[in-house]
Formats: sequence, structure tokens, C-alpha cells
Amino acid sequence: MKITAYIILGLIGLVLVLFFILGRQSQKGSAPGLVDGKLAPCSSKPNCVSSEENVPARAQIALLSGDKWGALKDAIIAQGGTITNDDGDYIAAEFRSKLFGFVDDVEVRLDGDHIHIRSSSRVGYSDRGVNRARVEALRTALS
Repeated sequence: MKITAYIILGLIGLVLVLFFILGRQSQKGSAPGLVDGKLAPCSSKPNCVSSEENVPARAQIALLSGDKWGALKDAIIAQGGTITNDDGDYIAAEFRSKLFGFVDDVEVRLDGDHIHIRSSSRVGYSDRGVNRARVEALRTALS
């Protein structure tokens, strides 16, 4: 019985160390930026949402209204994001998780009367809906 408890505690410790390492790894990257004038496509992993065309159905999210561009940076900062790039019609920001420091990138680009948005985790497979919830929270803050 004691050996089983030690094994379980060891496995829990190992998982925690792995999460810590992944969190550190995610802090070394940066947002993908624009690809041919558009936000980078989402990968096949379920940890990204985007309003750009030709994304998988599970990753699609609605555009934001372009008249909210002026308030967008403040909304990102108010929700805990850090602006890392602002080129006039493109903004990149980082959001870090509190416990392990996992970094998610939020990127937006102004496209006429619309704002395209992409939110994606840098590491890991699933985000458990965090990126979609973040975009919807930004949409609510802007309305």
C-alpha cells in the first residue's frame, strides 16, 4: 500500500515538472505574425480559434466589428494581455496562465470594416476552450 502511494506521488510530481517545463518552453516563442497579409492558419490541434477564411470548422470564430479597433488594445490589456507588437493595423499580444506560465498568443488585424482575430496556445494539444472563451470575453468587453 505504501509503495502504491509513493508511485502515485512520484507520477504527480513528474506531471507537475513536465507542465513547468512546457510553460517555460512556451515563453521562448512569439506570435506567428502575418502570412501573406493574413493571420497565420491554425494547426490541426484543438488549441486555436481564428476568424480568417479556410480554418477548420472547430476553429472558426466570428469577426469583430472594425469600429472597435480603437478600444481593442485597452480591452486586451484589461483582460491581462501584454501587447508585444502594434503596427497600426496589426496587434499581437501575449496572455500567460497564472500557475505554469503557459503563453497564448492573440493576434488581430484590421481589414476594412472588420477585425480578424486569432487566439492560439503556443504549446500543448488542447486548450480546453480557453482561447475561444478569451475571444468571446474580448467581444463582450468591446460591445
